[in-house]
Amino acid sequence: MEVIVSKRDVQGKGASRRLRREGKTPGVIYGGEKGAVSIELDHNNLFHALKREAFHASILTLVMDGETESVLLRDYQMHPFRMEVQHIDFQRVDTTHKIHVKVPLHFINEDVAPGVKLASGIVTHIMTDLDVSCLAASLPEFIEVDLANLQAGHSVHVSELILPAGVELAAVHKGDDPAVATITVPRGAVADEAVAAEPAAPAAPAA
Repeated sequence: MEVIVSKRDVQGKGASRRLRREGKTPGVIYGGEKGAVSIELDHNNLFHALKREAFHASILTLVMDGETESVLLRDYQMHPFRMEVQHIDFQRVDTTHKIHVKVPLHFINEDVAPGVKLASGIVTHIMTDLDVSCLAASLPEFIEVDLANLQAGHSVHVSELILPAGVELAAVHKGDDPAVATITVPRGAVADEAVAAEPAAPAAPAA
C-alpha cells in the first residue's frame, strides 16, 4: 500500500491547526539511520486508509518527493469527538532486522464449534491481535484462530496458535499463555437443558 506524503517545513501547534483546516494531517517519520522528518498528507485519503485492516499491520510504501521507503504505522491520534485524524507516526523498516508488530487475529469455524453447535454457547474474543516478531518479508496480514474443535467452557490459548514461518511470539507473550477466545454457555441455556433432561412426571390416576 502506498502512502503519498509531503515534507512539512513549518511546525508548531498553530501550523498544525492551519494544516487541518486545509484538509491535511501532520505527521512524522522516524527510525533507522535517518533523522525524524515532519510530513503532511491528505486527510480524506488517510481517514479511509485507516479503515483498512492491512493499513495497520502491513509494510507500507511511503512516497515523498519521488523517493520511496518502507514504513510501519506506529501511532495516530483522533480528535475527541470529530471524525478527524489529528496526527500520525510512521516508523522506517530495516529489512535486515526483526520488527515488533501487532497482527490482527481472524477467527474461523465459529459456527461449527461443538460449544456453539451442540451447547448453544457464545464465542468471546478475548484478544483481537497478537504481538509478534519477524523480518519485514515474513510479516503476515493476519493470523487465523481455528475454533472448529472448541468445546463449551474451554478456551484457545496463545500457545495453541499456528504461526506462519519466520514469525514468533514477541517478548510480551514469553512465559505467559493468555486465552485468545472462549465459549461460554448462557445461564438460561443451561437451565433449559436441565429442564429438558428431567424425566416427565407420571400421569395422575383417573378418578
